[in-house]
Amino acid sequence: MQFDDDADLDTSEVQDVRGSRIPGGRATVGGGIAGLIALLLALFLGVGPDQLGLSTGGDSAEPTASSLAQVQQTCRTGRDANTRYDCRAVAVVNSVQDYWRQEFRRRGRTYSPSTTVFFSGRIATACGVATSAVGPFYCPADRKVYLDLGFFDDLRTKFGAGGGPFAQAYVIAHEYGHHVQDLLGVLGRSQEGLAGAGSNAVRTELQADCYAGVWARHATTTPDESTGRPLITSLTAADIRDGLDAAAAVGDDRIQERFQGRVTPETWTHGSAEQRRQWFEQGYRTGDMARCDTFG
Repeated sequence: MQFDDDADLDTSEVQDVRGSRIPGGRATVGGGIAGLIALLLALFLGVGPDQLGLSTGGDSAEPTASSLAQVQQTCRTGRDANTRYDCRAVAVVNSVQDYWRQEFRRRGRTYSPSTTVFFSGRIATACGVATSAVGPFYCPADRKVYLDLGFFDDLRTKFGAGGGPFAQAYVIAHEYGHHVQDLLGVLGRSQEGLAGAGSNAVRTELQADCYAGVWARHATTTPDESTGRPLITSLTAADIRDGLDAAAAVGDDRIQERFQGRVTPETWTHGSAEQRRQWFEQGYRTGDMARCDTFG
């Protein structure tokens, strides 16, 4: 995956609070293997940490001097995105939101942008206080995506994904898929009914995978609204394989087999590895969000 070296990055879509302090209370999670599995299964749930039993204190992040404007100072152009992993995340956020902004307009709707918050350690959100262990998530209460960039190392080392820049892009695009669902009034359906392979929670996750694939299909043709040129200039078959591999790595069956030694479909919340691959590929192959009706 390559970015236009001369493109300007829009850092206003990202808030960088890495190295910040959160005064007051602590995030609390379940202990032992049960707590670990609960966190792992919630990685891509698309709802806030309040539903994972985390603290719901109203503390806010308090930036330290060293963390202020870190991304704003270093991530200025596509050339930076081609050399720095945090700037690459900024560029992916820009590309994803460019696409959905234009797609909503094409459909007669208005897209409301979401801010991505880079954090480390723990973060206070409108959905509660979360630690890095929760992984990337979307909080519908403040309509922000939260991302500890260290997760991408975990995706490779703990979950067995092959890695690569597009694995990072897939994760970000998936979370923005939840934002799209939120804007369309679909995200709340994830809370209807019980867990399990056929649950609405799983259907919600698979649709977000599909939406990530839809963006990927258009990533190299969606013009940046300031330059008229696509921000992403190259997306190869190997990049797409990285995305498919990342999708499979966080399938419920893969995670359960890896961390508890058995697969229990009745507790699934995200879908199997094959389902996640299938729906990402569906979005990428068709490039049409209307073909992402996992509820139909």
